[in-house]
Amino acid sequence: MKKETIYCILCTLGLGALFLANLFWGAVRIPANEVWHILCGEAAGKASWEYIILNNRLPQACTALLCGSALSVSGLILQTCFKNPLADPSILGINSGASMGVALVILFMGGSLTTDLITLNGFLLTVAAALTGAMLIIALLFFLSNVLHNNMMLLITGIMISYLTSSTISLLNYQASADGVFSYMVWGLGSFGNVSLGQLPVFGTLLLIGLAGALLLIKPLNALLLGERYAENLGIPIKRTRNLLLWVTGLLTAVTTAFCGPISFLGLAVPHLARILLHTSMHQYLVPVTILLGGVLSLLCNLLCNLPGSSGSLPLNVVTPLIGAPTVIYIILKQRNRNL
Repeated sequence: MKKETIYCILCTLGLGALFLANLFWGAVRIPANEVWHILCGEAAGKASWEYIILNNRLPQACTALLCGSALSVSGLILQTCFKNPLADPSILGINSGASMGVALVILFMGGSLTTDLITLNGFLLTVAAALTGAMLIIALLFFLSNVLHNNMMLLITGIMISYLTSSTISLLNYQASADGVFSYMVWGLGSFGNVSLGQLPVFGTLLLIGLAGALLLIKPLNALLLGERYAENLGIPIKRTRNLLLWVTGLLTAVTTAFCGPISFLGLAVPHLARILLHTSMHQYLVPVTILLGGVLSLLCNLLCNLPGSSGSLPLNVVTPLIGAPTVIYIILKQRNRNL
């Protein structure tokens, strides 16, 4: 059996084990047999237990699995395309666009939008604002990708967009009320618990479409490993591939950021962990393992955020650096040793 197949099987088993762990363990202690009865559709000993499992833990576990896979494969695609080991989903400014949309409605508009036809507030307005901000940045990047015929120039432009949006957010923070700043700060800490059971089908469908698009990019990504000119000689349309790259990473990043907030380090660290495990750069192996490993690590982070016996949930971006930061340090040291 190939090494890659073994790692796929191990990651799948780990994914299943951690998914079940997220259902059976949490801040509220529920007997294992009661959890099993609830999952089988039987009556629970307490109505509150049934609510916690079906409306909190189950959608949260599904959200963590999908988000981790989406952000991780986005990071892998961007690192390959831009030949930058420190590239991640936030590097093109899509995260910043979503954050600016949320900042506008929370800090500038007071968290509500009222027109003659509709009134939006709360979580629905936050998601709509984040998606709108992210999609505007994606539209701008699509336009620039047709003007700038160099991936490095597009990368630098994305970084500059991030700086501009961050500056706007800082200005809004400076002029906002204390309650607005606190609400925005809480959103920025990230959480897998924002997606309800009713929202999960839409959320999951959008991310599964993006993940399918990532699998379709395996062949072009392998060609890009050898350079754009070589890829063109193999018949890979560079402009079309770049647009597909933006569409896939933009969709995955926009949806995850809109629903769960800006999640740090997963998109940066997981692709490198997959490379360390597999010792290969071939994407027919890296992409599936990265998707599975991203789900494994995000489920682990979510479990750590909801440790049994704790009084509440920890913010997600408090836990993800515990995995991501050591990985980044390892990458920097490895690059330094190569340059010596």
